[in-house]
Amino acid sequence: MAAAIDLYAYQEPILFLATAGIVVPLFHRLRISPVLGFLGAGALLGPYGLGRLTDDHPWVNWLTLTNQEGTSHLAEFGVVFLLFTIGIELSWQRLRTLRRLVFGFGSLQVLLCSAAIGALAYGLVGTITGAAIVGLAFALSSTAIVIPVMAERKRLKTPAGRATFSALIFQDLAVAPILFTIAVLDTGQPEVTTASFLWAMVQAAIALALLVGVGRLILRPFFQLASASRSPEVFMAACLLVVIVTSLIAAVSGLSMALGAFIAGILLSETEYRRAVDVTIQPFKGLLLGVFFMSVGMNLDLFRLLDAPILILTAATTIIAIKALIVFFTARPFGLTPGEAAETGLLLGPAGEFALVIIGGAMAGALIPSAIGQNLLIVTTFTMVTIPLLARLGRKLGRRLEKGEPLDPILAATPPPDEAGRVIIAGYGRVGQLVGEMLARHDVPFLALDLDPVRVAAERRAGKPVYFGNGAHPEFLRACGLDRALALVVTLDTRGSIEAVVSAARQERSDITIVARARDAKHAAELYKIGVDDAVPETIEASLQLSEAVLADIGVPMGLVIASIHERRDEFRSILKSSNLRRDPARTEFRARRTVGKSSTRATEETSTPVSGAKSQVDV
Repeated sequence: MAAAIDLYAYQEPILFLATAGIVVPLFHRLRISPVLGFLGAGALLGPYGLGRLTDDHPWVNWLTLTNQEGTSHLAEFGVVFLLFTIGIELSWQRLRTLRRLVFGFGSLQVLLCSAAIGALAYGLVGTITGAAIVGLAFALSSTAIVIPVMAERKRLKTPAGRATFSALIFQDLAVAPILFTIAVLDTGQPEVTTASFLWAMVQAAIALALLVGVGRLILRPFFQLASASRSPEVFMAACLLVVIVTSLIAAVSGLSMALGAFIAGILLSETEYRRAVDVTIQPFKGLLLGVFFMSVGMNLDLFRLLDAPILILTAATTIIAIKALIVFFTARPFGLTPGEAAETGLLLGPAGEFALVIIGGAMAGALIPSAIGQNLLIVTTFTMVTIPLLARLGRKLGRRLEKGEPLDPILAATPPPDEAGRVIIAGYGRVGQLVGEMLARHDVPFLALDLDPVRVAAERRAGKPVYFGNGAHPEFLRACGLDRALALVVTLDTRGSIEAVVSAARQERSDITIVARARDAKHAAELYKIGVDDAVPETIEASLQLSEAVLADIGVPMGLVIASIHERRDEFRSILKSSNLRRDPARTEFRARRTVGKSSTRATEETSTPVSGAKSQVDV
């Protein structure tokens, strides 16, 4: 007899997944940030929304999210995974370059905002301690909402994005001291003293040192062992283990879980597994961030807002305005233009998720009156809800302020070679290595992918830009910058793997040049059908090279040999392409335009240097 199933135990996970399946596609189609959708869904389905109807209509229980405590624990991992993926995109070197913004701009912003808001809060709470706590709470911004909103708008690598991110990093570092300070001030916890506070700080510093030191030693061998299994499940388990363990170590040491995961991400950013790990973690990060946003929405009591709308809206607007103005004037000495400073101010103006924790802890310790604290929580949540709208407003305001300003030559510089204008090589065996050497000889930057962990580790030690991962996964190709690459060269040695990479790349980007290795003429024809620009059959190429060698050895002039080999190669290419082009007229027209362009370029080059070109061929 089958065991009875408690359907209600699965109600909240099913409701969340159904919400995600509706909210994300709908808001993408409406070109609205899904963050707003999750926040709104949390407010509607939470205890202050439909949850109010459960007493009179029990069936509404199936449509509500009421387990706030359980949801908050799961939601915290959304921020953890977010900071982990941000760390993967950084490195110690890049973090060192941001130290002026992190410890200069970030610390100054927190100090000034805390003082200004605390001074205003003194008249509300009546005590210096309570006012200081309110000021510190509202000085912090929302990492979990600001970073995804900026990433969605591709603003993280802009000057405003770097300044915002740096301030958020410092704020995350400041959370632990603030929480310890509240514990020291809480008279209900006499065991917490100044000595224990200092020891907790030392303990946190030791934990950071251990995370960095031990992580540098074991992370690379650990992932090399996991990747050697060639099992996606094992690799995924390794990724999740690293995220969870590092975040828990940080939490036990008094730091935020997100900070521990951030450090693990930075350590992994220097390894060849960074892109594969990033792709593996992304689905978990997206879902858990959705849980986080819904948990924030669940705390939004719209009826309390209706009870005192003018007071709450005025408080929220005042906090955002004060912080935005302080950030604006603070950012200017750090090299930001008025437009960038304005965008940064509006992004950091709203309060953040840690304000909910700090105010909640202050209420529990009787440092802030409960009624005032509840209103402050509503104000905090309301300001967080406005972040996507403020991000859009900040970008528009920034553009308006920057009109007519000369572009800073530093900002106008092209992205570094590892960000744009490179060639991606899928497969770094003997063929891929030779392609990479030829690209390097002509100063063309490249990035190589391979699934052999031993080979990847060896090439990384030699200083080559080789990364572990499967190019057949569209997410991994996106992580490697396919949208900014000049071309993709596929040098893998099996038919299935070659075709999988070509199909994935062509699906992601229709205009990129793809050159692929083919086993034989038949395989080359199949590759042309699925979208390669050039297929190089091994059998035909070997025959052409043999012909070139024998003709040169028996005394035929080298110039004539090279010309005839190139002519024969073009004939083979035309034959292999012709069957595919007859089937697809649209692609015929596309390739015809490419051929005309290449032919005109070649004709121009030959016209410009006819004599020297011919002479160089004969001399060779």
